[in-house]
Amino acid sequence: MNLALFDLDETLINGDCSSLWSSFMVEHGWVHDPQAFLQREAELMSDYAQGKMNMQDYMHLTLAPLKGRSQDNVSKMVKRYIEEIISPRIYADARACIARHRARGDRTMIVSASGEHLVSPIARYLEVDDALAIGVELDNEIYTGLTQGVMTYREGKVTRLLMQLGNDASILQRASFYSDSYNDLPLLSQVGTPCVVNPDAALLQHARAAGWPIYRWGCGKCD
Repeated sequence: MNLALFDLDETLINGDCSSLWSSFMVEHGWVHDPQAFLQREAELMSDYAQGKMNMQDYMHLTLAPLKGRSQDNVSKMVKRYIEEIISPRIYADARACIARHRARGDRTMIVSASGEHLVSPIARYLEVDDALAIGVELDNEIYTGLTQGVMTYREGKVTRLLMQLGNDASILQRASFYSDSYNDLPLLSQVGTPCVVNPDAALLQHARAAGWPIYRWGCGKCD
């Protein structure tokens, strides 16, 4: 069985699920100081675009509104968020690509630098087999506001994926990975079939030099 790996943000969906979730939390009164929160979130996302984000800082900021909330409470809100915000932003081409891989018998997996409280339910919604995302700590089913484990960000995606695969790097040679971001170059460089989707400027330049396939995905509802 071959692996079909997918980044999530700006690859399968038009937008970043963490940023969209941040705005959703503000809209529903989960954030104490919305203006300061959104300003800091925007600053950190600007750092991400430049490949220099401190992911621990970002997760600390965006998990703070969940601290003390129950897993059930958050899950219900995430379900609404997926239906209202994420669903219209899913690229039609992404759905088709996932369906093609599933029809071939490939194991599909999202590998994302967003929190697992968002990525796992989005993966289920997309009928993707598995998801790897940044671990979010729970204490007796209550969010602590902390992360856990190796973060699936940049080189961390490779580390976590290899852990998931029993450290069998040969499996990656039979894998495809679809991503838009230069931050995913570590994993793109490890798989047998790197696939670049709606790439940022830095990844586009690298992909052209490497001769990697470049795709332009869209959907009618998200323009």
